[in-house]
Amino acid sequence: MVPPLALFDAVKDLPLEIDSYELEQLEYVVSPEFTRVTTLVHLRGGGEEGIGEDVTYTGTDHPPPADLPLAGSHALDSFSELLERLTLFTEEPQMKASRDYRRWAFESAALDLALRQAGRSLAQAVGREPRPVTFVSSRRLVDPQSADQLRPWLEMYPTLRFKLDPVSSWDDELVAELAATGAIDSVDLKGQYEGTVVDQPPDPALYRRVIEALLDAWIEDPKVTDETRPILEPHAARITWDAPIHSVEDIESVPWPPRTINIKPSRFGSVRRLFDAYDYCAEKGIEPYGGGQWELGPGRGQIQYLASLFHPDGANDVAPGGYNAREPKPGLPTSPLEPAPALTGFRWAA
Repeated sequence: MVPPLALFDAVKDLPLEIDSYELEQLEYVVSPEFTRVTTLVHLRGGGEEGIGEDVTYTGTDHPPPADLPLAGSHALDSFSELLERLTLFTEEPQMKASRDYRRWAFESAALDLALRQAGRSLAQAVGREPRPVTFVSSRRLVDPQSADQLRPWLEMYPTLRFKLDPVSSWDDELVAELAATGAIDSVDLKGQYEGTVVDQPPDPALYRRVIEALLDAWIEDPKVTDETRPILEPHAARITWDAPIHSVEDIESVPWPPRTINIKPSRFGSVRRLFDAYDYCAEKGIEPYGGGQWELGPGRGQIQYLASLFHPDGANDVAPGGYNAREPKPGLPTSPLEPAPALTGFRWAA
């Protein structure tokens, strides 16, 4: 039996002509304490343009340099190798994950440009049909925390599903109210973050409370300690991972074999590492789901596109941007999201 081709083989030899690139900064005021900043990378060549989005969270790290030696004739794979050698992608940033976030901006722009220059779409290149994408709305309850914060959304969008971030102040009453909504698909325990504003130290009481009350929810990114392991292990089949996952090797190193895993393209940095992860999940029977990074521009459409090709039915944290708002507004697209790939490139048309 002839083994299937690796997914990256479908795109690695795409010719890529780059004449120049330009950077465009985007900003969105989330709260008085947090302004989201991203940078669009516009690669241009052969009368076409490819776009990627740098989702680095440290605002002072935007924009990336505008004088990288990218011009010339490449293949997608050799362009990736060029990026691998550049100081921007080898030096240790303030936030380690930022290196992959920035790398993904240039790699996704290159994939988009190479496909557009070839007159092909990503779906055509990988031989997959885009499908409707189920998604969840990722929310962090604000003080005073209450399930009432979800009800306006459910009144306007009754079939909406949520991914929530539990914190130690959640008591039995709040968790019971959240469970009663029947709308919680996953909870992100944030146990794998350090030195961020969303750190949540491992809290055995919180873990037990959430796991036992939200019996149908995926449990993402717990911190496994001597105190939490006995609580987590009986529910290992529900545990999934996000922040530590940047490669196939990371998937292989999680404490329990996963049934599902959060694949955020920007965490993988390169197209090759991302596509290798899709291949690995298919081989091992792991059902991935997608995740976003507060993309403000076309990067959000790109993660929706990938979800439509590789994991359309998961609890994809790729909701349209309107779901990031504090209060619901009518007219937002509902789940499942209809596929909207552009005729060419790595683009979501909408």
